[in-house]
Amino acid sequence: MASAKRVLLVDHDAVLRASLAEQLAREGAYAVVEAGSAAEARERAKEGGYDLAIIDQSLPDGAGDALSRELKMQDFDGPVLLLSDRQAPPQAADYLEKPFRFADLLARLNQYLSRHAASDDVPVPIGPYLFRPGAKLLTQGPRKVRLTEKETDILKFLHAAGATVARDVLLHEVWGYNPAVTTHTLETHIYRLRRKIEENPGEARILVTEEGGYRLS
Repeated sequence: MASAKRVLLVDHDAVLRASLAEQLAREGAYAVVEAGSAAEARERAKEGGYDLAIIDQSLPDGAGDALSRELKMQDFDGPVLLLSDRQAPPQAADYLEKPFRFADLLARLNQYLSRHAASDDVPVPIGPYLFRPGAKLLTQGPRKVRLTEKETDILKFLHAAGATVARDVLLHEVWGYNPAVTTHTLETHIYRLRRKIEENPGEARILVTEEGGYRLS
């Protein structure tokens, strides 16, 4: 079980939660930590070391998508799969609707983990650097530039987009929908990131400002 992926499973339905935890454990690739509410999930999340989360949208003390955004703000690095019924659709483009087959859930989890692992493990060129997302690192010969979690997420999304990304889109992708986080937060992180990677931060050539957003050159 040492190589098992650690899953935070949050659902108010104890019967469904126990059933999913048992089925995932049988697969031999998942180690499940259960929570029955948003408050319990917050406590479990403090333990860290999770590879992904499965969160029910209808929790007794809040909405699943709000909890997901909160966890992302606290640097929960793995993908999050939301479960929802038609009465409580989350504010997310991608979620699994109840009732669902376990095989569909498993396929979605495997897809998320495969995509997440690929994006983190493969070094990609950014300007004069090699970007290693999993290590939160840029290298240029012997030079190493250490990145924070958010700086890594900014570069990952901009590189994947391959085009100019609007500020509000980038803000959502990195911090989630959170009214407490404004574009000033994003601009502050961009400023600090440029000081790390640009030869002349005042005349950026790698992380470029375009009308309405940012792109990588």
